[in-house]
Amino acid sequence: MTAVTSSLSDDQRAILALWYEVNASLTAYHKLITAFGNAQFAWQATVSAWRQMGIHHTHLKRHEEPKQTSANIEKIQQALVDGRYGLLFSDQPDYPTQLSQIYDPPPLLFFRGNSARLHQAQIAIVGSRKPTAHAQKITFDMAQYLAQAGYIITSGLAMGVDKQAHLGALAQTDFDYQGRTIGVMGTGIDVNYPNHRDHLFTQIIEQGGCIISELLPHTQPHKHTFPRRNRLVAGLSLATIVTEATIQSGSLITARLTSEQGKQVFAIPSHIDNNNAEGCHHLIREGATLIYHPKQVLEDVSGQLEYSHRSYSASSLADNLNSHQATTTHATDAPSIEPVASTATNQQPPSSIKSPRSAAVIPEHLNVIYDQLDWHGQDLDALIVSTKLTAPVLIGQLMELELLGVISVQGGRYLRV
Repeated sequence: MTAVTSSLSDDQRAILALWYEVNASLTAYHKLITAFGNAQFAWQATVSAWRQMGIHHTHLKRHEEPKQTSANIEKIQQALVDGRYGLLFSDQPDYPTQLSQIYDPPPLLFFRGNSARLHQAQIAIVGSRKPTAHAQKITFDMAQYLAQAGYIITSGLAMGVDKQAHLGALAQTDFDYQGRTIGVMGTGIDVNYPNHRDHLFTQIIEQGGCIISELLPHTQPHKHTFPRRNRLVAGLSLATIVTEATIQSGSLITARLTSEQGKQVFAIPSHIDNNNAEGCHHLIREGATLIYHPKQVLEDVSGQLEYSHRSYSASSLADNLNSHQATTTHATDAPSIEPVASTATNQQPPSSIKSPRSAAVIPEHLNVIYDQLDWHGQDLDALIVSTKLTAPVLIGQLMELELLGVISVQGGRYLRV
């Protein structure tokens, strides 16, 4: 690992100036770069030249105040010196190659933590901000499994599914597998939104993960900033998993962008009256791959990884931080190794996601009742009707299954684990 340079070149200052003056508008930025050839020429152009190109009046107003632009660049320069965050430009070798391949790549990325994660094989996990308890558990377990298999888990740092995806990836007892997550922000790199994320940010950075934003520091959340974040989540990743989402969820935007980028979308089904899963069912109907175990993701993504390996490498033991104290470090040379995912199918799940009945052998006399159970739960009366067992026999067998660790009781309802 090497320290990020805190000294900005003239070209980089011009890029930052332009990015500030167009208020991080991708359309305006690329329009100016196309017209003038580079950021320095675009920034030095007159206000009237910008106006003739149809640049928005708010951008023109900022362009009229070069002193204010310079003052903001100096603030960013000082933040880089202080190590509050790092900065990657699209023409640098450290800039993630996979982002340069999307339709509208950002010209720069602010980051905190270990930016080497950006060069490793990633799988996005997204979903509802208000998931069911079952979806939270599935998300956490799936992220933990895939991180243990060698992948980086990328998500949007929102409450609900996103948060569980990050936490699952961080829940590793093996040092070599810690910090395998990237959080993409829909705000400025220094904005804590929502408030619960402050602790999550710290945990991600201290364990060797990374958080990024294309937006300028101090940028507050807005309805248009989150779809922008979603395109980066999709762009960084080999595939996207939607664990639970409503039909109006922003996760479907991520899924659509993933598909438009020629990558695979996975969706986890649920029961048909779960309104929280309508988005997943819609995705499956539209062609997303139905999955119920992360091993299925590994099988499908491994082929893509061999193709994508020419662009960026899979994770390795050597890429981990020697120390988790630095908050703005990056590698100038991402490790080039054979994909870890190629052997992932031989690994055992690190969490409660397992192949059917792999965790414990179900005794034959318990098969009838076990086969009647699902992951949503049934009460005792319903089980008496479905199994045709007497209450004492049923309770005894449920207790046996609970002792085996294959079922649990929640609110008087029995369900598989």
